[in-house]
Amino acid sequence: MSKFKETITLAITGASGVQYAIRLLDVLLNQGHQVYVMVSKAAHMVIATETSYKWPGQAAQLEVYLSEHFNAEPQQIKVFGKEDWMAPVASGSGAPSKMVVCPCSTGSLSAIAAGASNNLIERAADVALKERRQLVLVPREAPYSDIHLEHMLKLSRMGAVIIPASPGFYHQPTTIDDLVDFLVARILSQLGLDQTLLKKWGEDRA
Repeated sequence: MSKFKETITLAITGASGVQYAIRLLDVLLNQGHQVYVMVSKAAHMVIATETSYKWPGQAAQLEVYLSEHFNAEPQQIKVFGKEDWMAPVASGSGAPSKMVVCPCSTGSLSAIAAGASNNLIERAADVALKERRQLVLVPREAPYSDIHLEHMLKLSRMGAVIIPASPGFYHQPTTIDDLVDFLVARILSQLGLDQTLLKKWGEDRA
């Protein structure tokens, strides 16, 4: 029996908003979950642009880097390369029951909607859809074209949950971290996981 609560797949693709993914990974690890991580080539470029991090490009090196950075338990983080077809996420018999693509580029959105499966991220999402498992997509684009909206509608009808990277302001955020936590809290709630990042609506009501 695994010592971790659950195993969750996290794919990071090349849209703006990698801060959401980094914070989500941090929270999932602190909650005691195991996380299967996949990072697209474009995501590496965004991470280098939007943050001060320099993530290694090779899966094995990135796994060591992330494990040390987040002080993770042994085997708590598993990183898979884009063509690692023997990874558990590539098959319905081995893939976790929950997957998040955060942020989800419009290119990834298109490929997932079409079932392209040209890389492991796309294949893992395809597995989640065909096995009727949880798939949460966090697109970040502005404005959305008809193509983007059609893809989101198609995926929603297939059972995926679409959470646009559009944080709210009713919790009166004072920092960027507050805005990031807002969205991460929504993702955690959709995964059916407890979260203390954001109070539920009406909790403060007398």
